[in-house]
Amino acid sequence: MASQIIGKFKQLDAYAKTLEDFRVKTATGAIITVTGAFVMILLIVLELHTYMSPNISEELFVDTSRGHKLRINFDIVVPRISCDYLVLDAMDSSGEQHLQMDHNVHKRRLDLDGVPIKEPIKEDISLSSTVKQNSSEIAIVTCGSCYGAAFNDSQCCNTCEDVKEAYRLRRWALPDLATVEQCKDDDSLERTNLALKEGCQIYGYMEVNRVGGSFHIAPGKSFTINHVHVHDVQPFSSSVFNTTHIIRHLSFGSDIESANTAPLDGITGLAKEGAVMFQYYLKIVPTMYVKLDGTILHTNQFSVTRHQKSVSNINVESGMPGAFFSYELSPLMVKYTAKGRSIGHFATNVCAIVGGVFTVAGIFDTLLYHSLNAFQNKVVLGKAG
Repeated sequence: MASQIIGKFKQLDAYAKTLEDFRVKTATGAIITVTGAFVMILLIVLELHTYMSPNISEELFVDTSRGHKLRINFDIVVPRISCDYLVLDAMDSSGEQHLQMDHNVHKRRLDLDGVPIKEPIKEDISLSSTVKQNSSEIAIVTCGSCYGAAFNDSQCCNTCEDVKEAYRLRRWALPDLATVEQCKDDDSLERTNLALKEGCQIYGYMEVNRVGGSFHIAPGKSFTINHVHVHDVQPFSSSVFNTTHIIRHLSFGSDIESANTAPLDGITGLAKEGAVMFQYYLKIVPTMYVKLDGTILHTNQFSVTRHQKSVSNINVESGMPGAFFSYELSPLMVKYTAKGRSIGHFATNVCAIVGGVFTVAGIFDTLLYHSLNAFQNKVVLGKAG
């Protein structure tokens, strides 16, 4: 009775076996088997890599977030202008300089081949053009001459910078610094001589309010006259400054691999003539990235439109040489959410790979086996020709 039940149960076997005596093993079958196994392993490894990678979903909605600062990360090299003659200024959309701005900006002197000359120096971004005096300067009793640029008899110019500031406020051309007594023991002459013989790398970050604005890197000391932002490049002409620059990195927040957070990295702005103004118009899209562990990362993507033009020394309204970045924020936010993939989906795909490769390899083996047998039979019968 038990043997009958076992016999009936064996009828359910969908994988009936043939006797070893009726099996024929061929070299072509071995080649197809090895090739099929290699393809199967390769596809399973690729499927495993896909399973280990998170699934990123994307959403778009109106940005209602508040209170986040906008962090600007940058690393820009100007290979033909010294650090002493380069200024970084940041302004908001109204044209006023950013207030309560946190920053960590460094300048590194480079030679004309791009090799660092000395260690980087942290740069202070001033929010006004007021000349600061240290305690030793305040203690000076004598009143230095302003060489005709003083607004009143009580104005003193005790340093070389004071003299230059007085002429700058008068909007006069600077005198020969070699004839200015306050500049004889000052390093201004040396800085002036090195202005076009060195390069500069400016890098770091700024944290500003989340409003539209701009920042620029341009030669000359910056100041404001009658609400007009200007740069004083004296004793040079603006046309002698080569504003070629390399944007090594520029982003607004953290970098995300799946997002377009740094499209300007590696871009070179090439000035083929003097007094070239480079303009970059950036459209920033706030971005939220939710990691697998639920951590939320706020960053920004941006698109860019570039433009450059030659500016005249005569017409002030035409602009000034340098690299200028204007940005505005989109009212929409992109949300990326990372999710783990299903183990069931992975197992189903692995089974599909194994079954599919095995089936396709079996079809190739059958076709090749019968084709070779037919050809051999014709050869034996002398009909191969």
